[in-house]
Amino acid sequence: MIFQRALKRELYSTAAGVFLTLFTITITMMLIRILGQAAKGKIASDDVLALIGFTSLNYMPIILILTAFIAVLLVVTRSYRDSEMVVWFSSGLSLTRWIRPVLEFGAPIIVLVAVLGFSVTPWAYRQSAEFRERFEKREDLARLSPGKFQESASGDRVFYIESIADNGEDVKNVFIHTIRENKFATVLAQSGRIFNDKKGDRFLMLRNGLRYDEALDHSEAGFMKFQKYTSFVEEKDDFVYELDETSTRSLTMKELLERPTSKKRGELVWRIGLPFMCLLLILLAIPLGFVNPRAGRSFNLIIAVLLYLAYSNMTSFFQNFVSHDRLSFGMAWWPLHLIIAVIIFLLFAWRLGVNSPHHPYAWFAKLRHKRIQKSAKDKEGDGQ
Repeated sequence: MIFQRALKRELYSTAAGVFLTLFTITITMMLIRILGQAAKGKIASDDVLALIGFTSLNYMPIILILTAFIAVLLVVTRSYRDSEMVVWFSSGLSLTRWIRPVLEFGAPIIVLVAVLGFSVTPWAYRQSAEFRERFEKREDLARLSPGKFQESASGDRVFYIESIADNGEDVKNVFIHTIRENKFATVLAQSGRIFNDKKGDRFLMLRNGLRYDEALDHSEAGFMKFQKYTSFVEEKDDFVYELDETSTRSLTMKELLERPTSKKRGELVWRIGLPFMCLLLILLAIPLGFVNPRAGRSFNLIIAVLLYLAYSNMTSFFQNFVSHDRLSFGMAWWPLHLIIAVIIFLLFAWRLGVNSPHHPYAWFAKLRHKRIQKSAKDKEGDGQ
């Protein structure tokens, strides 16, 4: 039908605009947060773009679900506002005729949400965690940013380097403060060089500086000047990413199904719920998009937002209950979706009944119309 083709074109164009808006907002918020972490030295500045990409993939299923829901809701609302639905119902067509084109529009999004939730998102989360852990395990000097004090990973040293050469080895104006074994040592040097020995261990050779040592109880102190001073930094460490067993977001579906634990079953509740959430929300948007052209259109949008928030939070609620062994997996993954399906059925029944001549609302509207006509005739009679 011409109507269905026009409807799908409008759904796709609306979805594109909604997706760009939501994606831009998400990217902006992530950029601010990740740049703040890079400024604080919690992540490497070279990893910012990669982490933004991985984090955006983590949020992509939710963005797509919201995109489909809002797109259908806006298109249905516009049809009511522009009185196109009046023509639609006057032609003898039902609101249920919207289901097929809406499902044809939403089917690729539902499949994409399932693929992202089952495989892509866990991979992106794992890569993001690997980048962060790799940075945490880097030697202290490699984590330094010029012109900023930086605490070592062990917490017993504070470094400051004014500048680092382009080769990444030559440094200028170095400050190192160390506290170990009830003593602290402060080293200042005009320049230095980072190098590795044959074993791969890393050293820092300082030139033209001084060192000050003192016990924490001030019982002894020492001071010396040096032309060359070599400080051991860290042994060679071949990085091996070790997955935190308490984190299940980065596990594949195969890993979740093998030797299932309560946390793994909780993660399954969330992942299985994503495509169901997408499907049910786009169907919910059809009856929920009703708006009176003569009244405001904010009420149904507010209800839609509240329903989405309640749906998403309740899914997380069931996931948390399963993760803490308060509810079994078999009794957690389906009841919420069934409740939403029943709500959708009732809303469709209500909207179909409103447009039926036998519905109480329709009877009340006819009675009110007759009273208005009678009142107008009485006024005409009094005027004569």
